Amino acid sequence: MPTSPPVDELDARIIALFTAEPQIGVLGASRRLSVARGTVQARLDRLTERGVIRSFAPQIDPNALGYPVTAFCTLEIRQRSGHASVVAHLSAIPEVLEIHSITGIGDLVVRVVARDNPDLGRVIDAMMEDGRVLRANTSMVLVTHLPHRTGPLVDAAVDTA
Repeated sequence: MPTSPPVDELDARIIALFTAEPQIGVLGASRRLSVARGTVQARLDRLTERGVIRSFAPQIDPNALGYPVTAFCTLEIRQRSGHASVVAHLSAIPEVLEIHSITGIGDLVVRVVARDNPDLGRVIDAMMEDGRVLRANTSMVLVTHLPHRTGPLVDAAVDTA
């Protein structure tokens, strides 16, 4: 039984338009894409319900908020208590932006931001305050060559459908 594609060409065009111009609104998008307003709204609702679109929230630049330092920390944790309690501890630190369980060396990779290098040390110390965090290996970002993106992935999903 064939499965429906995750997104079709119109979905991809809607996603691209709202990514490039998040304030365009449904009416503006319908005019730009030459489709009915109800079609755009129904597509957005469906994409949101299916989890393809996770949020319409603004994207915040930590640098503009005074946090120009970005680092990735690989943490080794005490495995017996699981990940949940460590994740809860890390989630309480405002400078922690992402937490991922990983395979290989380490258990969690955490993306953090800081105001400067000494502040990064403070953030790392705050992560280490949880006794279940055994070791942290930190790599500072020097230059971001390709910021987070999803457009080419959406296009590839349409092409493979």
